[in-house]
Amino acid sequence: MQTDGNLVQYPVGAVEGGAGYWDTSTFNAGYGVSLNLDGNGHLYLLNDTGFNIKSINTNYINASGKSVYRATIDTDGIFRLYSHSSNRSDDWYTEWSSSNDRCNPLGLCGENSYCVMIDGEPVCRCPPHFDFINEKRQELGCRKNYSLVACDTRNDQTFDFLEVNDVSWKDDAYLSLSSMTKNSCRYECYRDCSCEAAVFKNESCKMMKLPFRFGKRVLNGQVTAFLKIGGELAGVGTRKRKRKLRMDMLIISIAMACLTLGFLVVATIGVRKHRAHVRKYKRVLRLVNNRVAEDVALKSFSFEELKDATNNFVDVIGKGAYGTVFKGVIFDGERTVAVKRLEKVVAEGERDFLNEMKAIGKTHHKNLVRLLGYCYDGTNRLLVYEYMKNGSLADFLFKSRLKVNWEGRVEVVLSIARGLCYLHEECETQIIHCDIKPENILMDDKGYAKIADFGLAKLLMPNQSRTYTEIRGTRGYVAPEWHRNLPITVKADVYSFGIMLFEIICCRRSVEADVPENEQVLAYWAHDCFKANEVEKLVQNEFVEKSKLEKMVKVGLWCTQDEASSRPSMKRVILMLEGTVNIPDPPLLSSFVSSP
Repeated sequence: MQTDGNLVQYPVGAVEGGAGYWDTSTFNAGYGVSLNLDGNGHLYLLNDTGFNIKSINTNYINASGKSVYRATIDTDGIFRLYSHSSNRSDDWYTEWSSSNDRCNPLGLCGENSYCVMIDGEPVCRCPPHFDFINEKRQELGCRKNYSLVACDTRNDQTFDFLEVNDVSWKDDAYLSLSSMTKNSCRYECYRDCSCEAAVFKNESCKMMKLPFRFGKRVLNGQVTAFLKIGGELAGVGTRKRKRKLRMDMLIISIAMACLTLGFLVVATIGVRKHRAHVRKYKRVLRLVNNRVAEDVALKSFSFEELKDATNNFVDVIGKGAYGTVFKGVIFDGERTVAVKRLEKVVAEGERDFLNEMKAIGKTHHKNLVRLLGYCYDGTNRLLVYEYMKNGSLADFLFKSRLKVNWEGRVEVVLSIARGLCYLHEECETQIIHCDIKPENILMDDKGYAKIADFGLAKLLMPNQSRTYTEIRGTRGYVAPEWHRNLPITVKADVYSFGIMLFEIICCRRSVEADVPENEQVLAYWAHDCFKANEVEKLVQNEFVEKSKLEKMVKVGLWCTQDEASSRPSMKRVILMLEGTVNIPDPPLLSSFVSSP
């Protein structure tokens, strides 16, 4: 989508004028145009005010009865709209396509080659006296099999022309001449030492240098390309020059042979370096393609693929309520991932499991660990996540010798709050985490906190809006309503967040036995310190401005209220932490009041 509002298809690596092969002709629509597909199979463009400026397919009304639609750029470079109906026995039906000519996408064939349709398939061809660079990979293009002797008006130089008709090429002319005939076009190229080829069409003559690009056959196109040749292919003139060969030419030939030998040595070194660069380029291109695939949709892996990726599940990097996590590599070793092997999954059947994967896959937030793919293979259920090499928040708080400073801990709290707010209120399908704790908060290589294992609770309990007899979560973090057999809502996550907030403030576990009795339960101790106006006791051996510390403690006390309705939403928690709203003093633990 260009900034002028025109939707254009370009060949890879050629986003430039004249290289587009399909567009919507909306180049005056301006910035902010978007492509849309609705449930009726209507593919259209909206401007930034929401006005329909272009219906790409106009027959969508007649496509009644179609239940599912998808629009894709296929591997042949053509943009197509498909429909699928459960009433039909076939798979996908093409409703619309950007072109019916599969040679239209530019760049299917490489330099000096052109695309032709044979039995409904696009095939690359070389002009006369050109050979494929690689016969097994004809899409790489062609190279000339003749030599072109440099232009020299002092000698009896003879040139000839190869003539290729009805093939169009990209206009890379260095000189354009108008009001020309075909013969005059050929003559102008003949007398111009810089001209290696000329293209004649509609009384216009384009003087060009090789290579040709983006060639394709055009029926009745009335276009002719002239390729200048010399040497053996030029005929009698060349044989005449051979008979006049003198001794000085022999000397020059010997000198040229020596130069050629030196050139070959240099070229060999250059080819080796070039191959190394090509290998590096292919590696980068493969990595980019993999990144694009990640951004488009979740990848479905087979069990054998993940078994190979994890080296037969040997490198364990974690174990939790939902299963064991292994380190692995995918995409030919280009990407390190974390593979979670799920246990006790009760989602009923493949459709339920895939629906949950789809819901999780639609969650994209900088404070959520990214799900890259999944495996549904027999009894095996596995999830593939981005790898977080810095471990969990628990490692930073309870195991690291280096204590995270106050500002860093505040940023971690805010990051977790924003991630939870997204799960509760902003993503397409509301997700209750049910197991918020430091072990499920992972740290990336930049020190940002990301929430892991979101959405997995629903795989273990099919309906989060009902009452459950089996408690999900970790002791010390579960909300009171779990024990009271009450409906579980997003406020259960708010409670767990509050408990973890105290842990982040104090850099200790919520329950510890080897401390004074009044400090063993962290939430109660925080309440007592706040009530006695002694919150500084919570951060011993560290100076923190009392007003900032008191604000954090008040937020934690509101989040850990016994009554779910008294706890704030995560959106309001963020406003409290950021200082946007005032935070009233929380009630005593035994009191029930309305939330702030």
